[in-house]
Amino acid sequence: MNTTTTNPAEKRIRVGITHGDINGIGYEVIIKSFADNRMLELLTPIIYGHSRVASFHRKNTPAGDFNFNLVKDARQAHPKRVNIVNCTENDLKIDLGQSTSLAGEAAYQALEMAVADLKEDKIDVLVTAPINKQNIQSGEFYFPGHTEYLAERFGKKEPLMLMVWNDLRVGTITGHMPLKEVSPTLSIELILRKLRILNESLIMDFGIRKPKIALLGLNPHAGDGGLLGSEENNVIIPAMQKAKEEQILSFGPFPADGFFGSGSYKQYDAVLSMYHDQGLVGFKSIAFEGGVNYTAGLDYVRTSPAHGTAYDLAGQNMASASAFRQAVYLAVDVFRNRSSHKELINNQLINENNKNR
Repeated sequence: MNTTTTNPAEKRIRVGITHGDINGIGYEVIIKSFADNRMLELLTPIIYGHSRVASFHRKNTPAGDFNFNLVKDARQAHPKRVNIVNCTENDLKIDLGQSTSLAGEAAYQALEMAVADLKEDKIDVLVTAPINKQNIQSGEFYFPGHTEYLAERFGKKEPLMLMVWNDLRVGTITGHMPLKEVSPTLSIELILRKLRILNESLIMDFGIRKPKIALLGLNPHAGDGGLLGSEENNVIIPAMQKAKEEQILSFGPFPADGFFGSGSYKQYDAVLSMYHDQGLVGFKSIAFEGGVNYTAGLDYVRTSPAHGTAYDLAGQNMASASAFRQAVYLAVDVFRNRSSHKELINNQLINENNKNR
């Protein structure tokens, strides 16, 4: 395959992968995914991690003749091998299934190097293995999770966490925050901004021409006409009305339980929930094994499996690689969709200029 072609459908995508928490299942799902050589026909994986840690996990994960190709820099990556870049020369102590400060530091180092390389065009997309949101905290990493960290690093004040599984896409208006802060945080302007981000992402990243977006209500029974809360009438519906003025198609607000339980989500291209667990409980009940976390609204493509470090499974060869594999596929698909969308816009501009001559 020609790695220098400019055709988005043929370009070999360089996928940067952070190893996440070294005591969890990150390396196991990476190894299991790329033990299937067909993956390497589509992309070039570049893991930001530690070769000795990778070798340790390789011994615990039966995967045929699978091996890592150690390189000093992402630009040296072999296009058809699983490459790894050492993010530190220090020895890293592995404590399987345990949360340690050393594991948090190693996860942060990999993340920093991968983001720097993404900005320098050494890789095309970023896939992050799960981190522990507590042990990674430091003077440099003080964020609730990947989403907020990447937003700051890429200069975007307001990205959107979007959970994806096949045609099910669930975003959250508010992210990682205490439940008691959700209602005071919700506003017409905030919901409208999230609707814009989601609508643009569905068009640009997923190739949907006229997206239909469902909004969930905040309160039980979506407020029951104001009996169980006023946020639907005072905040959510006015935001939807403003979105309509911008040609954004939104529907609802729907009671979350019946919406997911009845399968109503199948009628829409995406769902916006008002808070984290409202959307993710429904999503993970449907798509736990293969769900992907996608950060919409960034200039770069980043995905992650929707599960966590799974310390209870670490080192036992029991972890499913399905979600991680889907995260890789989604990153590649979004990158190509964006490239095609840019090409379409450029062609439209050229045609308009030719008409005006």
